[in-house]
Amino acid sequence: MALKKSKSIIALAISCLLLLVACDDDGSSSPVSPSDSEESSSSVATANSSSSAVKGSSSSTDSAKSSSSVKKESSSSVATANSSSSAVKGSSSSTDSAKSSSSVTLSSSSSDISVVEKSSSSDATANSSSSAVEESSSSTDSSNSSSSDSGESSSSTGEAGWSWDVPKESRFNPDITYGTMTDSRDKKVYKTVKIGGQTWMAENLNYADSATTPSLLNRSWCYNNDSANCAVAGRLYTWAAAIDSAQLYKDKSIDCGYHKTCALPDTVYGICPPGWHLPTRAEWDTLFTEVDGKSTAGKILKSQTGWYKNGNGTDDVGFSALPAGERFYYGHFDYDGYHAYFWSATEEDDNHAFDMHLFYSYADAGLYSHYKHYGYSVRCLQN
Repeated sequence: MALKKSKSIIALAISCLLLLVACDDDGSSSPVSPSDSEESSSSVATANSSSSAVKGSSSSTDSAKSSSSVKKESSSSVATANSSSSAVKGSSSSTDSAKSSSSVTLSSSSSDISVVEKSSSSDATANSSSSAVEESSSSTDSSNSSSSDSGESSSSTGEAGWSWDVPKESRFNPDITYGTMTDSRDKKVYKTVKIGGQTWMAENLNYADSATTPSLLNRSWCYNNDSANCAVAGRLYTWAAAIDSAQLYKDKSIDCGYHKTCALPDTVYGICPPGWHLPTRAEWDTLFTEVDGKSTAGKILKSQTGWYKNGNGTDDVGFSALPAGERFYYGHFDYDGYHAYFWSATEEDDNHAFDMHLFYSYADAGLYSHYKHYGYSVRCLQN
């Protein structure tokens, strides 16, 4: 009986052992083996940093898949960066794209590195986009600036025509043979021209010595009070300065000027150089007769360039009148490019004197009276 019980116990034990063996063959319920543990650790290491070698075919396969995935992802990221970079020609985004591509190709196939490189590539894309915006903004600013400059240039040269930066020599008629005259007082040299029986200065007077000629004190100016403008179109004088009222009073006790009337001599030398004088109203009329009358005198006497809206003249006789504008009695300068005014030695009344006037849009010339304290140009006539 005891023997039978022993056999039964042995049989039960064998059955248990067989059950354990069967369970061991079933992978789902078996404990982790040292090999499996190492393989799993290797997979994790491969996924995180690729610093450990991969052991086992399963891990190698997974690693290969991961590598393939990384390359595809990396390729996509690089393509995105390159695509973004191609929209911009800036060197910065192109360099970032190239660096990203190179880094992905040389790196291991770990998932974490793939994420890092993708992020880097995305940064490159963002930088490229930023570069595109900046470059676009810069291009727009440049375009606007160019447009603005172009419009400004067009306005100043296409319409106004006049520039104080153009030297007076450029305004003379190249087909005219001019004479010259030197003012002995300050040694300035002027061009002259003979028209009919008269010899005129072919440019505006630019005499300013108020110490020698007190009539000029506070009565003559350069346009806009810029001395460089006097070298282009001469000075602007009040009528009292033009007739040299101080000298008239000193020599002949004739008191002339604004708010005053006076009996002037037949020839008023005024502030003209020795041997020259300020033309009377009648002498201006003689000039008009020489150029076929007042109705066409403006066109013939005006310079060939410099007048507003191409209101230039033919300058057929070489008078070369420039639109030097005027100075108002309260100190404001205006109408350069539009008007030319030249004093005569003839007064109208206590407040007005006659001047020869040319206007940009008219072909004629006129003799009008204006306030004596306005600032106008002076052309002298040879005695």
